[in-house]
Amino acid sequence: MILCLDAGNTRLKWGLWDGKGWLGSGALAHAESGQLIDALPVKPSRILACNVAGESVAARIEALAASLSAPLDWFRSSPAAGGVSNGYDNPAQLGADRWAALIGARSLHDGPALVVMAGTATTIDALDANGVFRGGLILPGLELMRQALARNTAGLPVAQGAYRELPTNTDDAIVSGCLAATLGAIERMACHLPAADLLCLISGGAAGALLPHLPLRRVDNLVLAGLARAITLDREHI
Repeated sequence: MILCLDAGNTRLKWGLWDGKGWLGSGALAHAESGQLIDALPVKPSRILACNVAGESVAARIEALAASLSAPLDWFRSSPAAGGVSNGYDNPAQLGADRWAALIGARSLHDGPALVVMAGTATTIDALDANGVFRGGLILPGLELMRQALARNTAGLPVAQGAYRELPTNTDDAIVSGCLAATLGAIERMACHLPAADLLCLISGGAAGALLPHLPLRRVDNLVLAGLARAITLDREHI
C-alpha cells in the first residue's frame, strides 16, 4: 500500500494506491498534514512524495513518514521515465510536479498532449506523440494575477468580477484579463503540437475557471496519477 503525496504551493494532496486503484484520496493545508494519519483507511507500507513547496513542507512530510513508520522516497525529475523523455536543458531542473503530471498524461494518452496545471502558478507543457516533453510555460495563476494587480497598483481592487468578452467595469476587466492571458497562453502552446489526436488535459484548483472557455479534459490529481504510474513501473522492473 503506497501513500502518494503531492505537496504543491498551497495544499498537500494525497492518495492511497493499492496497485490497481485508489483506496482513498483528499487534500489539506500543509499546516494540517498531521491530520492525514487519521484520514487514512489503512497504514501505508511506503510513501512516495513530490514536493515543490520548500524545505519546511519537506520537514512536515518527513515527520509524517516517521509517525507512520513508513519509508519515504522523494520523486524527482529524471531524463526519462514512464514513456516520457525529458527535453529540458537540464532535466533535473524540471519541477517534479510537472514531470509527474507529464508521466500521468502519457499513461492516459499515447498521442500528443498539452498538460495544463492550474494552481498557485499555471504551467502549460507540450508532450509530443513520441512522448518527448518539448517544453512549457510557467505563469502566475489566476488568483496570483489578481492579487498582484491589487498589491502593485494604487487603484485596482482584488477583483471579484466575472468573465466577459468585452468587460465594461473594472472587476470584470481584471478577471477577464487574467483569464484571457492564461487561455491565450494555452492556445499558443497548442500550436506547437499537431491538432490531430491532440488531447488537452487540465488539473489543479483553478481548472474550473478555465474549462468553460476551451476544449480541455479535466483530470483531478494528475500529479498523483503520475506517481502511481511510476510505482507501477518500478514494480514491473523488480
